[in-house]
Amino acid sequence: MLVHTVLFWLREDLTEEEFKEFRRGLEPLRSIVYTKAAYVGTPARTEERPTIDNTYSVAITLIFENIADHDSYQIHPMHKAFLNRFKTYWTKVLIYDFD
Repeated sequence: MLVHTVLFWLREDLTEEEFKEFRRGLEPLRSIVYTKAAYVGTPARTEERPTIDNTYSVAITLIFENIADHDSYQIHPMHKAFLNRFKTYWTKVLIYDFD
């Protein structure tokens, strides 16, 4: 199993509609055949602690059966279309992969 978590810091000048559009744009990534599970969300309103970073705007976590499926996902046309469509919406992206 490989867990792929992507944190997006979106531009502060995005309109509310653009923010919603970005969030909706993540949804089709769930249906890519290599994806076993997917979760999309914004920072939870948990108690502030020094070890929590809640400065990001939106995150997606995808579960893959193996690294090969992850690699196939990366070059899938739907993933590439998402990147091309929304790459101007974020100022920073961090990815955490673990197995």
